Formats: sequence, structure tokens, C-alpha cells
Amino acid sequence: MPDLTQININLQAVMPEISLCIGALAVLLLNALFPKISRQLLVFLSILTLLVSFRLTMNLWGNSITAFSGMFIIDRFSFYAKMLFFIIAFLIIVVSSTYLRDFEFGVGEYLSLILFSTAGMSFIASGADLLIIFLSIEIMSIAFYVLAGFERGNFLSNEASLKYFLVGAFSSVFLLYGIALLYGFAGTSNLRGIASAISTSSSLPVIVFIGTSLLFVGFLFKIAAVPFHMWTPDVYQGAPTPITAFMATAGKVAAFVALVRVIETSFLPFIDNMSEVLWILCAITMTLGNLVALAQTNIKRMLAYSSIAHAGYLLIAFVAMNELFIPSVLFYLFAYALMNIGAFSVVVFLSSKEKEAVNISAYAGIGYKYPLLGVCMTIFMISLAGIPPTAGFMGKFYIFSSAIKSGFVNLAIIGVINSVISVYYYFRIIVYMYMKEPEENWIYGRFSPQLLAVIFSCAAVIMIVGIFPDFVIRLAKISKIAVW
Repeated sequence: MPDLTQININLQAVMPEISLCIGALAVLLLNALFPKISRQLLVFLSILTLLVSFRLTMNLWGNSITAFSGMFIIDRFSFYAKMLFFIIAFLIIVVSSTYLRDFEFGVGEYLSLILFSTAGMSFIASGADLLIIFLSIEIMSIAFYVLAGFERGNFLSNEASLKYFLVGAFSSVFLLYGIALLYGFAGTSNLRGIASAISTSSSLPVIVFIGTSLLFVGFLFKIAAVPFHMWTPDVYQGAPTPITAFMATAGKVAAFVALVRVIETSFLPFIDNMSEVLWILCAITMTLGNLVALAQTNIKRMLAYSSIAHAGYLLIAFVAMNELFIPSVLFYLFAYALMNIGAFSVVVFLSSKEKEAVNISAYAGIGYKYPLLGVCMTIFMISLAGIPPTAGFMGKFYIFSSAIKSGFVNLAIIGVINSVISVYYYFRIIVYMYMKEPEENWIYGRFSPQLLAVIFSCAAVIMIVGIFPDFVIRLAKISKIAVW
């Protein structure tokens, strides 16, 4: 732990996060002081805050800066992750602006919590110390707990919030205890300090293995990998749909970003010893997620199990652990975020205050009633299934290639088989949209130009990146973790 009286504060490094916190507080105070303030104005201020933070982060491109005595780092890896967080938060706020029309309360709280959680994610991306990473995860998670229960009159939403809070607290205990044991061994919680202690130690004491295991268990909770996935379907189903999209994309991206930095910086020597455990873990995660998703009739629960399966696909890169490790994970996370935001946005579009379009039967005939929307939803589904020419296909191709390159051919085959299984439940949505007659006169209540813009933009980018992936691949390749 650095001497707190001699910390080299570098405000330039944390200006994007400061901007997010100031913006979140401004939105919260304006809503409290002027209860009749326009919802559109609060949404505009939230988006403006994200744009300012985006611009401030752009100013840091190409720099490698450490701040706060090596506890905080700016490198290209953090730059890529922060850009992705800001894009996701921007899309979620735009989608939420339509969703919030149904609520007369809590708009300021809702938007400020999204900004605070984005600040937490941004800190995670630059965290070079286990305590910073832990505190950042808590900042993000506390906002998620509240947002999941935002629909206070909805029993499922309340249940989701409470369940997420209890499971989150449980996982935090694992993380914190693991950090404590590693601090006891290395005398520091800094990632580089732990790496140095591990590399110079002639024989590692048992507390290092226990601490590392507890740390990884905490992260496995956050990414919803088997056997720590049980909270995901209930929380995804009960949370407001835009927040489900936010948790399913930004929350998972943040957890993987933290896991990648922690492993790449400090625990590479352990990965070789853990490759068999990780192999089994990702095979079970992929398979269980896809098999249970087959039986779901609720699209939010189906996408929840789908997200578990995708966590399994991403873990393949951790098993392969070669030069494609970081680029393949970053590319996959980019594609995964857009696919899910697009799919959840369609759910928001087809829902109303009285009834959510969560049953798959509600999608019957949509392809003919709203042709462009049907095409977009089809793109999201085939991309999630990993069918060319989409970004989802390129992401899986990249991940499976890294596995084959490292000799894990069987794991790549299991991944391909799981992708084939997933085609069934993704295509079931398409079948309903184009081959089923509507079962009832559904009232679609959330039409808005900005919501349609998000859906069309996500679909377009998924196709463009699927056909021309070079730019994102190059960006992912140069987004390396700096050595400090």
C-alpha cells in the first residue's frame, strides 16, 4: 500500500471519471431542486456528460500514464475499454429516454445511476491495484442493485434487485478475502508488486493459491460463469429491460476487462496450471447456457442463458492464452455488446407500460408488420448465433482460431457444436416473426425515432464490422496492457 501522504496525484488521468461524477451529481441535483424539469433536458445533460468524458479520454490516446503511485494506469487497453463503456452507456440512455416516458418519477436518479456505474467501469479499466479494482466494481455494482429494482411497483423487479444485491455481496466477500490473502503474501495490493513477489519467490506458500482461487471465484460470479451463474436469469428477467441490456453488456464487459488485466499483469504463471480447470469450466458454461436456453419461452431469460454461454466462449481465449488472447477478447466484447443492446432495444420497442413483449409468442408476425425491425432483429439473432457475415461470426472465429492455434482443437469443436445448438433458440425468434400468425392484437407503445436509430445503428455496425472487421481488429491488437 503506497504512503497516502506521498501519492502522486495526476488529475489529467482521471478527468474522464471526474467528468462523469460531476455530470451524475448535476443531473441528480437538478431533478431534486426542480422536480418539474424536462425529462429530455436531463437525458441531454447525461448524453453531454458522456460526450465530454469521451473527448477527455480521446486526449489520453497513445499515452502511457501511471497515477496515484501506480494504482491507476492509462494505457491503450484502458482506452479501448472506456470507449466501449461510453458507447454502451450512450446507447442505453437513448433507449431509456423512450422507456422513461412511462414513469413520472426517478428520472434523475435513474440517469445519474447509469453515469455513476459508468464511472465505476471506467475506473475498473484503469485499475492497476486490486483495491482500486474492487472499489470500482462496487461502485458499478451498487448502481446496478438499485437500477434492477427501479420499477418499485413490480414484484419481479424488487426480487431481482434483492437477489442481485445478496449474490453481489456474496461475490464481494470472495474478492475481498482473496485480495487480503494476496496482500498478506506480497505486502502490496498493486498488480505489478504481486507479480514481482510471485516471480521472485522460490516457493509459493499455500495462501497464494487460496487467495488466487478466491479472487477468480469472485470474478466468475461477475461474469456469470458456471457454477456461479444462478442469479443471472432471475435478475435479467426482473430488471427493467434497458437496465437488463446495460448489465448484460457493460457489466459483463467490465468484469472481463478486470479479469484480463489481473491475469495478464500478475497471474500468467498460474494460467498454465489452471488450464485444465478453465477448459472444463468453459466447456460446461457454454453447454449449460445453450441447453437451458433451448427451453426458455421468455426472451429475457433466453438472452440471460445466452449470455452465460457467451461467457463460456470468451473463456476459451483464457485457456488458449496466446498472442490472440487480448485482441480476441476485446473484439468479441465489442460485437457482443452491440448484438445484445440491439436485441433488448427491440424488446423495449415492442413493449408498453402495461405489458412487456417478453414471451416469444409476442413476436409472431412482427416481420411483416414492421419489416425493417424484423430485419434488424434477424441480424441480431444470426450474429448471436455466430453466422456470417456478422460481427458475431468474426468474434467466434477469432476466439476459436486462438484455441486451435494453441492446440485446444477439442475445445474449439465443443464451441462450434454449442454454436450449432444455439441456432435453434435464436432462430425460433425468426420463425415466430415470419412464420407464425399473431396470437393477439398487441399494442406497441414505445415507438420513438431515437429508439429506432439505436436499433438500426446496432444492426448496421454489426453487418459492417462482420464484412469489414479490419478496423476493429487492428484497434483490438494495438490495445495492449502497459508495463509500469
